[in-house]
Amino acid sequence: MEPWMVAALVMVGAYLLGAVPFGILLTRMTGAGDLRTIGSGNIGATNVLRTGRKGLAAATLLLDAGKGAVAVLAAGAIDPALMPAAGAAAFFGHCYPAWLRFRGGKGVATLLGIALALHWPTGMIFAGVWIAAMAVTRYSSVGGIAAAAVTPVAAAFFGQFDLVPLFLALALMVSWKHRSNVERLLDGTEPRIGRSKPELPGGDS
Repeated sequence: MEPWMVAALVMVGAYLLGAVPFGILLTRMTGAGDLRTIGSGNIGATNVLRTGRKGLAAATLLLDAGKGAVAVLAAGAIDPALMPAAGAAAFFGHCYPAWLRFRGGKGVATLLGIALALHWPTGMIFAGVWIAAMAVTRYSSVGGIAAAAVTPVAAAFFGQFDLVPLFLALALMVSWKHRSNVERLLDGTEPRIGRSKPELPGGDS
């Protein structure tokens, strides 16, 4: 098979894996309802938490991170040079899944999995900043944006300069996906973690 065909198949496979909406699947399977009609309507773990089922939220977080990592590692088994591109494709699939009319998640958990698979020390910095920022502010959006923003910096610090452009691009995408959250942070209406108050669609990480 021609190299370009292999690359194309890897990208399509990574996109399809990234586009699996685990939050929606888990809430439906457990009778928690349609996640798109709950809270912010977002498909990520923060909105799953609004169902009151912490276990489902944790499972969604792990699966969303896992699909990013699996896409990268599977690509690496075929051709290590395809790993960053596969990560980008999985991230895009999560944020813009075709079967949900391209209305997906914010990509934070999936970016964590991608970072861990590409360079685990950078992924650990991501995780640490994410947890610390959420613990201090109690805002999921602040944690996600901060973690994404520090990722290209961490990669550069560790000498992984080839990964900096990818992480920078994905960090910018995370920030773009959180633009409505930033607006609510500025006007003081962004809900903190643990609050059940409904919000407008697009509210979480």
